Amino acid sequence: ATATMKQSLSATLITLLLSSSGTNAFTSQPSLVRKQQRMNGRTNMVAPMPELMEPLNNGAIDISSLLLSDESMVPSYSKASYYTTLGVYLMSFPGLYSQIKRSTVAKTKRKTYVTPGEAASGGQDLRQTAGEIMAYMKANNYEVAEAGEVITFRGLVQKSVSQAFFLTFCTALGMASLALVLQIQFIDFKLPLGLNWFYLVLLSPYAGLYYWRSGDRVDDIKVKLASNEGDTENEITIEGNDDELDRMWRALNWSEKGMVRIAGALE
Repeated sequence: ATATMKQSLSATLITLLLSSSGTNAFTSQPSLVRKQQRMNGRTNMVAPMPELMEPLNNGAIDISSLLLSDESMVPSYSKASYYTTLGVYLMSFPGLYSQIKRSTVAKTKRKTYVTPGEAASGGQDLRQTAGEIMAYMKANNYEVAEAGEVITFRGLVQKSVSQAFFLTFCTALGMASLALVLQIQFIDFKLPLGLNWFYLVLLSPYAGLYYWRSGDRVDDIKVKLASNEGDTENEITIEGNDDELDRMWRALNWSEKGMVRIAGALE
């Protein structure tokens, strides 16, 4: 009888704990728990003992408070890592301002190209090469500003609608990123009139407007011609807008000095 009572008491405790997610097992009204015992071929009805239910009913054991009080469950982050990331972002953000400012100024480079000279098979002398350059510059609305050992061509580069939209798009992305950083950093700060940091994106059209108001740009390209001693190779030194230089050597079929030109798949 004593062994049967102990087994019944253990079964009652386990059943009460497992049934907490279903019906309310911790009410003051005791409920009967049926336990199938295959001992001596009989089924016993076991009732929970009042002294076992009393601590639960009086709130002496609060399982939810034990789970929520665990400090290890609270998420945390490294403040040093956060502020380092914020500092790196703020240092790189001025690059957006620099891109907008440089959009109205030509990116000047100086390169030297070579072509077959007069003595080479299928080559040209300096006069013929100069004629080709002159025809190309005239076709692209450039005029001779200075003539001498170095020839200076001057032209007018018109403003581009696609460039204005590109600057607006880049500025919008930059402002959105800045707004996200400020939103995280000053999460408790309330802006007036119910605004938030993401309204900074509305400033992005001013980048395209700044570029457009700068108007057309005056562009200078300087050309110097020379040949080697055997007249087997002509050297063309050009200083000017990088984009224009790239279009020029492709159109006139030049090769950059010290480089081997490899024909593309579409050439």
